[in-house]
Amino acid sequence: MQDRLAVVTGAANGLGEAIARRLKAEGARLALFDIDAAGLATVAEELDALAIQGDVTEESMVQQGFARIAAELGPADVLVNNVGGSRNQKIWEMSVEAWDFTLRLNLRSAFLCTRAVLPGMMERRCGAIICMSSGAKEGTPWSAEHSGAAAYSTAKAGIHGFIRDVALEVAPYNIRVNAVAPGPIATPRTSPLFAEMEKTLLHPPSRMVPMARIGEPVDIANAVLYLASDEASYVTGVTLDVAGGR
Repeated sequence: MQDRLAVVTGAANGLGEAIARRLKAEGARLALFDIDAAGLATVAEELDALAIQGDVTEESMVQQGFARIAAELGPADVLVNNVGGSRNQKIWEMSVEAWDFTLRLNLRSAFLCTRAVLPGMMERRCGAIICMSSGAKEGTPWSAEHSGAAAYSTAKAGIHGFIRDVALEVAPYNIRVNAVAPGPIATPRTSPLFAEMEKTLLHPPSRMVPMARIGEPVDIANAVLYLASDEASYVTGVTLDVAGGR
């Protein structure tokens, strides 16, 4: 990754921060997006990265952000679409607003950022795009039991379909498009929730994951690094499960 420009969305904390740190450790230059201005500023300063604060589900913001990246750093070699999340509710209680929010956050952000970065990659006939799917794409027992996650599972299954088609569209330009599907990963946001699930659920992650442990952000960062690197030069249209065997 030496001197390659990697753009990472949702980089202020959690998986995005871990991915940015891993790419930086391999010599990448970084441009980081996040809606969290304070967290983004801290990570960007530490990693000597260009920080772009804003909502990547908004078309104008994405266009302006990628124009700034091109002007200040040049064309992107790697894009990591890491923004995601959900407003979980049981399906019989779920509001239209919660459903739409979740699909917009996970799918619209990936679409807008991918569309923005592709012209430069197509012109240079090279590039790697990695999107964040999830083990939830097949349904997650602990999430379903705890609070319901149908919208999130739908969105993450959509990421798999998205990368499959886009990979075929851009293969003639030597651009690779893949996804990583994390299992349960311990981050500052998820760790308290997993601890609660272990105490209250019949099907907590520790019982449902064959390796019987919660993963770490670096596990996902290492997978993203592989897919971004030349070692994966013949890998495209793949969703790589990093989920402890589940």
